[in-house]
Amino acid sequence: MPIPDYQTLMLPLLKHVSDQREYKLNDVVDALSVEFNLTEEEKNELLPSGQTFLFGSRVGWARTYLKKAGLLESPKRATVVITERGLTILAQKPLRVDARLLR
Repeated sequence: MPIPDYQTLMLPLLKHVSDQREYKLNDVVDALSVEFNLTEEEKNELLPSGQTFLFGSRVGWARTYLKKAGLLESPKRATVVITERGLTILAQKPLRVDARLLR
């Protein structure tokens, strides 16, 4: 399976943090890598710069867009927690959360 793009990761990320607890971003990355059945090779694939893991970067971008839309907050560095707006979106049971929905 190819590594999912950041928009594909948005809904699973929201669902993962839907219990309203504060999560470390690294723990979210690990949980989503299991959910998407990524191999060790896929988890360790680097961006062309060779500095950052591709999957972690994509989860980070998903978090960034969800934060900008008010669905997530980061109370501390490298942490995430769902907002009331995020819970409202999840309650609508969307099939996909992407940039179009966030506008």
